[in-house]
Amino acid sequence: MPASLRLIPVMDLMGGLVVRAKAGRRDEYRPLQSTLCRSCRPEAVLEGLLALYPFETVYLADLDAILGRGDHAELVAGLQRRFPGLEFWVDGGFSDPAAAAAWQARGLGRAVLGSESLARAPGPGELDPGVLLSLDYRGGDFLGPAALEADAGCWPEDVILMTLARVGSNAGPDLATLARFRARAAGTRFLAAGGVRHADDLAALAEAGAAGVLLASALHDGAFSAAQLAELSAPARPAMAARASGRGPDR
Repeated sequence: MPASLRLIPVMDLMGGLVVRAKAGRRDEYRPLQSTLCRSCRPEAVLEGLLALYPFETVYLADLDAILGRGDHAELVAGLQRRFPGLEFWVDGGFSDPAAAAAWQARGLGRAVLGSESLARAPGPGELDPGVLLSLDYRGGDFLGPAALEADAGCWPEDVILMTLARVGSNAGPDLATLARFRARAAGTRFLAAGGVRHADDLAALAEAGAAGVLLASALHDGAFSAAQLAELSAPARPAMAARASGRGPDR
């Protein structure tokens, strides 16, 4: 298992709460029920995740922003203050590179450009440093400008392959899509999202050359122990082990 595989927990935010994602059918998302915490409040869920393992990065999907009905910017700012050692990656439904740059200028974490939200493909050099791209798929359909999928020159260094139909589905990761994109852009760091069930799936992704993986359902269902995550993940920075607020998870 390559030590560079990054394990990144995901929190899907809707109406101020963390919800359970299922196959991208957002009208069916419901407040999260987790083995890690009793509350679906974002701070409680994050404390539960950090009690399981000292993750360094957390992915926040602002579903209200993606759906065009408000945002969680104040909530994200509050999480940053409470957990200052964490790096946040935030998909805020940004419609273009300028919106992502404006988000990063606020100091609220790295912006994730989700292809489903983009009106057009960014041009070469148009993305601010640090911006990530999520190439979003539902089934075999690409969600976003066709030129973005076709032209690897539009992509930043870090690209998430988001297979929405597999999110929360217990279907296993999409190894075929990962292999196809790595063959096209070997120098790009690809992160897989959707379908991970257990440690064998993580091993398969690492073997296939993924730089990292986004995790949600498997963590909350208790599929991984702290020891397994320690074995599968890149070593955490020592200072990160004590970065939580000092309280235990809200159980």
